[in-house]
Amino acid sequence: MRTWQVERRKRTRHLIELGGLVVKAGIVDLTGDDRATIYGALLWMADKLQSEDGKHARGVWTKLGKMAFEAERKGESPTVAQEQQDRA
Repeated sequence: MRTWQVERRKRTRHLIELGGLVVKAGIVDLTGDDRATIYGALLWMADKLQSEDGKHARGVWTKLGKMAFEAERKGESPTVAQEQQDRA
């Protein structure tokens, strides 16, 4: 297989995995598959990461993501709201 084909397949797989995260997070269902809303939320997230609060936001989001991956690994499926309630 040619080098460009291998690279194209790697990129395609990466993009599919990122799209899977959007679905896994429930964003597609919650927005009614409204791509403008999803894109707007992603732009808001990018702005947040570039702001002075970016480091804090990244830390919070990383922690939430790791907790969700761990819960999924254990066969659970907590939502962000459930995780916040658990901390209270």
